[in-house]
Amino acid sequence: MIHMIKLSVGVSSFAELESYRNERAHWWDADYGEDVHVHRTRMMPKRAAEMEGLSSVYWVIGGQVVCRQPILRLGKFSNAEGINYCDIIMSRDMVRTVPYPKRPFQGWRYLRPEDAPPDLGANENADSLALAADLAKLGLI
Repeated sequence: MIHMIKLSVGVSSFAELESYRNERAHWWDADYGEDVHVHRTRMMPKRAAEMEGLSSVYWVIGGQVVCRQPILRLGKFSNAEGINYCDIIMSRDMVRTVPYPKRPFQGWRYLRPEDAPPDLGANENADSLALAADLAKLGLI
């Protein structure tokens, strides 16, 4: 199994990313006939078989990994000009993670499970999220 890490470009908060999951599939004329969140990227992962139904996309917002979304499957898409893309079809569920600093990069990268930040517990609240984010910015977690 291998995860994917991706910058959420133009998104400034977890709440804003949540709001996009209702709209993304319609932006790209990608109707998968189910309640999913779709993100289109240029390249199909070579390790797709290790990802579908097993791994997650870890989203980087404001220089920190803040959440993950389980990958259901990866779909191929070709536009009218014949350019190929990869649709990352994800669960609508977003799981908050312990904030983890991440420098900017282009596209997406593989993320080994042992390098992925842990999920936050169900009992975490807004104060502990803010504290975790501050500690991560200082490089203490």
